Amino acid sequence: MENFWASSVWGSLNLILVLLIALVVANVLKKLFPVLQKTLIPTSVLGGILLLLFASLYKAIFGVKLFSTEFFNFNGYAVLETITYHALAIGFIASSLKSSDKKLSKERKVEIFNTGVTTVATYLMQATVGFAITILACRFISNFFPASGVILAFGFGQGTGQAMNYGTIYEELGFVGGRAFGLTIAALGFLSASVGGVIYLNIMKRKNKNFKVFESNRQIQGHYINEDSIRSGGLDKMSIQIALIGISYFLAYLCMYGLGFVLPGMKSTIFGFNFLLGVISATLVKAILNLFKKKNWTKVEITDNYLLTRTSNFAFDIMVVAGIAAIQLDLLENYWGIIIILAIVGLVLTYIYNLFIAKTLFPRYKDEQFLAMYGMLTGTASTGIILLREIDADFSSPVSDNLIYQNFPAIAFGFPLMLLATLAPQKPYLTLGILIVFFIAMNVILFRSKIFRRKNKSAIATNE
Repeated sequence: MENFWASSVWGSLNLILVLLIALVVANVLKKLFPVLQKTLIPTSVLGGILLLLFASLYKAIFGVKLFSTEFFNFNGYAVLETITYHALAIGFIASSLKSSDKKLSKERKVEIFNTGVTTVATYLMQATVGFAITILACRFISNFFPASGVILAFGFGQGTGQAMNYGTIYEELGFVGGRAFGLTIAALGFLSASVGGVIYLNIMKRKNKNFKVFESNRQIQGHYINEDSIRSGGLDKMSIQIALIGISYFLAYLCMYGLGFVLPGMKSTIFGFNFLLGVISATLVKAILNLFKKKNWTKVEITDNYLLTRTSNFAFDIMVVAGIAAIQLDLLENYWGIIIILAIVGLVLTYIYNLFIAKTLFPRYKDEQFLAMYGMLTGTASTGIILLREIDADFSSPVSDNLIYQNFPAIAFGFPLMLLATLAPQKPYLTLGILIVFFIAMNVILFRSKIFRRKNKSAIATNE
């Protein structure tokens, strides 16, 4: 029987409380120091950096790792990685459960589809360039893991959770420090979002645009909560949302467990797709709820978009702060040069590529589209929203909807990249070639209206 004062009882809870305290401290610092607001660095990223700095200082003074102490039951780093892993899936599941009654025009469907293809094309660009850099680095760094550059697409393009997932998969294949490598790339991605966002906003400001940037204390439209929204059949509405998320994640676990049993050699890869299977399970649960509503088997709206959004945002905030805090800098002492190169190249190419796409395919709202996509493809969707708010505080442009609805085309086209990432360690040159071909194909799809229109015009001119 455990004593209530034992570290095994309090260790994990202490860790969660420290993460929450870091978020609050970071938020207070951003309120106290306007310069931190101007950097556009997300509060969760700042909280994670504060914990990382404090942990580094603690080790320098006491000679032991902070999260490996008794206060955190000697396994704080493992718990941080577990939190990051699960928070990724929970955030996606909560977002996927949200309902929508919007009717989309044909033009909007095309824009959403193009946004999803842009997402995947940027993943491929990041993976291809990152992979090429680390393959080249193997010629100069002995025993370096050549496939590590693929993590650039997950760290920048998909954020902390997926970067850690693939870092873990690669670590099991011999990449020493793979988790820390992935988490560090993701952290530098968030910083890249802030740097690129500030640069672009300042360029716009110098061009005398008709809006203000770096405006603080914006009011976001609130949510009216009535009694029906709070309670449903005697059960608190928030409890229902948590239960639906839990049911969806449990179904995803059963699916992963079954696939892992059938394909034991791919178990680590399968469980690395927890967020994807979570989205599929949540979509199934939502379809069942919609059926209940259609058949009038339920009289009230079971899901609540406001509460699900808050839950999703909380999960992503916890994921980011835990992911950055989980970085063990001592495991990266041989990798800093290549990490910095990947981060700089990732920042510059993601900036240029998404700016070109926004100007070419989204001319009606190119500035809003660029900031949101660049933010998302160097951090997370929340980072994209942070940048979008700087010029579209009321979300009057279609961009916020683009970010929401683009997930399904992005997942459909992006799934092969996840499979290629697992092939990369065994067949690096073959994988690099496939990535290049896949990237070209995505660009043909993305710019199809421009490419085939030019061909049609040429054919008409020839006939005349």
